[in-house]
Amino acid sequence: MEQSAQQAQQLDHLASAPSPGPAQPFAAFGMPGLTGPPPAAPPEPRPILELDGEEREDELDSLSDWVDDFLLPVYGAEVTTAAPWCLQWQEHDVVVAWLHALWLAYQQHRDPESGLSGLFVWHRDFLTHAMAAIRAPGGPLSACMTSPDRPAHRLLPGPPPSARGEKAPASDAAPSGSGESYQLTA
Repeated sequence: MEQSAQQAQQLDHLASAPSPGPAQPFAAFGMPGLTGPPPAAPPEPRPILELDGEEREDELDSLSDWVDDFLLPVYGAEVTTAAPWCLQWQEHDVVVAWLHALWLAYQQHRDPESGLSGLFVWHRDFLTHAMAAIRAPGGPLSACMTSPDRPAHRLLPGPPPSARGEKAPASDAAPSGSGESYQLTA
């Protein structure tokens, strides 16, 4: 009878609602890291081109430090016509966007949680592709420095904005006199 009463008590306890408070199912096992409040989630990274004001300036300063102190001395290679560079790369939004994404990936892959192959993955999947796109002969820096003896900087104009709401065949599109903007003719 006594065992039956204990079993009934255990069943009542198991069937009752859990006590209020944080759920710590493994606290009884004394496993480190499984007790206490869960760790705060790290802030979600935002693309640098979405940042404004001081927040963008601070991020660009940190990015510039990483590019100048780490990326270029190690992975910069020689400046040539096949691999141009710009001393004023911060003025090229597309380059800033690429380098910022590369830096964020670097931070993620050098974290111990990425494992021993984390940096290899960064080299293979991020560094090689990003540097090839940034420094391509026809890429965003192609009008800038192609020889260390001749520093140069020039922002290339992008394509004109598309005409919204108007649909015309490609043969009807004619460039205006300046060549920088286009208008559709009907």
